Amino acid sequence: MAEKLYFIKTNPVAAKINLYNKLCREEETALQFLKKDQKTSFELIKKKVQENAESLGKEEVEDIFNWFASKYSSDPEEIKTQLFVHGLDIFYEITDSLQVEKFNQILSDYEKYSMQHLGYKCKAEDFNRFLIYGIFFTGLVHQKNENYLSDYLQLTYKDLYSFAEREFQVKNKDFSHENSFPDFEKLYDCTKFYKGFIMKL
Repeated sequence: MAEKLYFIKTNPVAAKINLYNKLCREEETALQFLKKDQKTSFELIKKKVQENAESLGKEEVEDIFNWFASKYSSDPEEIKTQLFVHGLDIFYEITDSLQVEKFNQILSDYEKYSMQHLGYKCKAEDFNRFLIYGIFFTGLVHQKNENYLSDYLQLTYKDLYSFAEREFQVKNKDFSHENSFPDFEKLYDCTKFYKGFIMKL
């Protein structure tokens, strides 16, 4: 079970300039964090960063993340700042392992319903549909009296709300009105106007 989950937006322009230059300047230290066939992997990462950072694979982003995490290990906020400057914006994170488990469970239910695998990287538009489902489902679990966002979204996404109601009726006992869910509303606010890809790490 994953203990943490990071959500990343890419800025291909910043990566093309800042990350590419950093990789070229600090090749020796960067190479230490590549898991396999270091020199070949490094050249491939450089090529992808120069062309479009959105084409980086999960393992490649993990290697870059680990490199930055080691370099700025004394300050977690500095890690995020440096990644942002270099084109990888960690805009939201789930650090509670139980919340990560709940997120993945809700995602799995949604993927079965939508017949769409969102994977490690997906379009923001597709990710937002899932988040809307998450808002509906967790809203039903929490039984909030006033949830204006959920009420507003129901007008447009009646199909997702109906699915959330069905899933809630089936799984109600499993959750026992727990509060240990990630904040789907915050995630939605962070991504609703974004048009690129969302990466999950």
